[in-house]
Amino acid sequence: MDADRPALLTVDGVSKGYGSGPARSVVLESVDLVLREGDKASLVGPSGSGKSTLPSVLAGLIRPDEGAVTIGGVALSGLDDTGRAAVRALQVGVVLQSDNLIPFLTALENVELAMALTRRPRRRERARELLAALDVDSRRDHVPRQLSGGEAQRVALAVALANEPALLLADEVVGRLDDATAHRVVDVLVAAPLAVLFVTHDETLAARGARRLRLVDRTVVEEP
Repeated sequence: MDADRPALLTVDGVSKGYGSGPARSVVLESVDLVLREGDKASLVGPSGSGKSTLPSVLAGLIRPDEGAVTIGGVALSGLDDTGRAAVRALQVGVVLQSDNLIPFLTALENVELAMALTRRPRRRERARELLAALDVDSRRDHVPRQLSGGEAQRVALAVALANEPALLLADEVVGRLDDATAHRVVDVLVAAPLAVLFVTHDETLAARGARRLRLVDRTVVEEP
């Protein structure tokens, strides 16, 4: 049963807004969510609904105005920037719509660097395996400006998976890919032994998640 699997991510009453005074816009309000080890969940919602803000809050890249996020039993609110970065390096893979690749490193070097920061062994072999699984190993010696948008997106995903995180937060991770390639990438993620939160506008891809979440009126509801 799902309840028998340990909770990996716990979100309790998280709210987030931007601006101040009459111009303030609240995008998340009293969000509660639990993801357990190995969960595959999708999150959909209209443009501007906060579905890009949520993964950034969950990863500790943005602090919520209210509420708490706990990953692997560690409360992010009790950590400074360095502590939150350490949680991401060891437990959380993050792929945002901007790929965040280091522009002067090759695709292979970008993936290797993620592992160097955690002193992981056999880094080159692991990097090649990931790039091959995502069908971009042939582009391993190219820097980001030499990659197409879809290739850069897959390299960024390889970076996020490099340290075998327990949780992957993927914001429109296949948004720049053709349908066939997108489904192959999702196949890789669904088969992986980690929890995944797919943030997507694509209902077909969202259906690949065993759990379906939707942002409605600034909060997250689970669909039956």
